Amino acid sequence: EGGSNMAASGTGDPEGLCGVERPGAGGLALLGLAPSAPTCPHGPALLFVKTSQGKEEGRRFYACSACRDRKECNFFQWEDEKVSEARLAAREEYNRNHQPSFTHRQNVERYKNFVLLPLSERRFCQECQQLLFPAEWEKHLHHQFLCDISTAQLKSPSQLLYPLENKKTNAQYLFADRSCKFLLDLIIDLGFRRVLSVGTPRLHEMIQSKASQEEDFRVRSLLLDIDFRYSQFYTEDEFCHYNMFNHYFFGGEAARETCRKFLHQDNGERVIMVTDPPFGGLVGALASSFKKLMAMWRETEKEGYNNQEMPMFWIFPYFFESRILEFFPSFSMMDYQVDYDNHALYKHGKTGRRQSPVRIFTNLPPSVIVLPVEEGYRFCAICQRYVSSGNQHCEICDSCTSKDGRRWKHCVLCKKCVKPSWFHCNNCNCCTLQNHTCEKTDAGCFVCGKAGHKRSTCPSLS
Repeated sequence: EGGSNMAASGTGDPEGLCGVERPGAGGLALLGLAPSAPTCPHGPALLFVKTSQGKEEGRRFYACSACRDRKECNFFQWEDEKVSEARLAAREEYNRNHQPSFTHRQNVERYKNFVLLPLSERRFCQECQQLLFPAEWEKHLHHQFLCDISTAQLKSPSQLLYPLENKKTNAQYLFADRSCKFLLDLIIDLGFRRVLSVGTPRLHEMIQSKASQEEDFRVRSLLLDIDFRYSQFYTEDEFCHYNMFNHYFFGGEAARETCRKFLHQDNGERVIMVTDPPFGGLVGALASSFKKLMAMWRETEKEGYNNQEMPMFWIFPYFFESRILEFFPSFSMMDYQVDYDNHALYKHGKTGRRQSPVRIFTNLPPSVIVLPVEEGYRFCAICQRYVSSGNQHCEICDSCTSKDGRRWKHCVLCKKCVKPSWFHCNNCNCCTLQNHTCEKTDAGCFVCGKAGHKRSTCPSLS
């Protein structure tokens, strides 16, 4: 959501999104964060290795953790490369030059002074994405800007700021109001009082707004986001500049301590983490960071937290289910379809797909997640969870098997339920689309690494 979100492909093909980090499958494998990793403007780089099916590992290299698009950040270094002092100095200089022009503290001071200005003197530069004071107008003379910035606009920065829509880097798609309200109501109903909002600025915004308007509203939020523009609107206790791909706090130990304090309030009780990462991001890198945030929460002095997971909502497309469960076996996927405002495919309405593939993955018991009946969800007494109305219980599988909201059918040969548009192919020995091309191949599948099928017909994609 807002801070960094959405699919590197709007389809249900996860090969290009997460297959890339799976060792042994051919392509690139993510090795993770190395202790002595070099840094780029986005913090410590991640270590990768090029792999080929059935061959020895290739040479290891470091690349930017946050940007999959080399145009956004072209950092690259071989692991065994000897980097000269001159190049190291040039890199440090480059990193320094690519930091924001104001610090978070300076932005907080600017905001305090900005709200004191009369309405006619409040401007926002749309090109620089910056609040402007009268003395700065001349510098931005040829830029587009908004005038008469109201207090309401300042309280809704996600609507004031341009969404960053480079799908491989930021891809900011913001929760539709309906989904945002549903999430907040659910959080309140479940008794949570603090929300660690990781890349969910619109949810954070809604919580902040309610807290300032309603005296008896007790929920508080801390936003962790890579989009530093939000530092113009939130204090250091409300926002931390954070990269969720390498668990990097740009504000150093002070920002880390802000997060730790937030998690440790009330002995670490009644806090939930809600995250909505870029769907083009590496699942392994995200999972590693989320586990570190959970470890930070477990440091609280309350007994019995050692083996517990912090309650969490991870919002991601349903076709990543197997990848998420690899890292968090305790998670389950809810049927609720999350909608976005500024994404043509992932929202309700005539222009959208109507069936958003985005779901909530959680470590909370599915039975406590109540989904709105008026939106077409029903409670399955056998599964003890709410499901989409089209998701019928399969007696053979003994579960409600549909992942996409349509009624799925059971294939006796595959011994599982499959999409209604799929048919069993004896050549491929699995269910797939009727007009697919049967191609037995000796090369390994890019998704699972096994021979005998292409990635488009990989059984693990079902």
